[in-house]
Amino acid sequence: MTISVGDKLPEATFKTMTAEGGKTLSTADVFAGKKVVLFGVPGAFTPTCSNNHLPGYLENHDAIAARGVDAIAVVAVNDHFVMNAWAQATGANGKILFLADGNGDFVRAAGLDLDLSAGGLGTRSKRFSMIVEDGKVTALNIEDAPGQAVESGAAKLLEQL
Repeated sequence: MTISVGDKLPEATFKTMTAEGGKTLSTADVFAGKKVVLFGVPGAFTPTCSNNHLPGYLENHDAIAARGVDAIAVVAVNDHFVMNAWAQATGANGKILFLADGNGDFVRAAGLDLDLSAGGLGTRSKRFSMIVEDGKVTALNIEDAPGQAVESGAAKLLEQL
């Protein structure tokens, strides 16, 4: 069942890269007591994710923060090494928190998983965006197809803040 507005995020852990190396963060670590914009992508370095989706959040970082958002985070079913490389390659390091959901546990628990095994990509995340306040979803946008970033893009999300 897909998560809905009003639901609490499922308990899960993410990996992220720090100067000291890989670090595990829980859902509570990322979302408790904070207003967070979270967007999900099928994969780091993929065309729509790198050329359309992530850049919108980078370009609108200051406008999003000005609306009381404590953090912007992106999640993908990739490992934390790949997510860190993507952060470095896009210049988003320090502006966006890159959360690796390596086994897809978070997206599966939230009902936001996407089966791309026919194309050899396995389980991935649907393309989505949400506003999360103290662990509770207050806005949710899910794309109908993974190759577009309109409903889940930064412009739409800004309208909801």
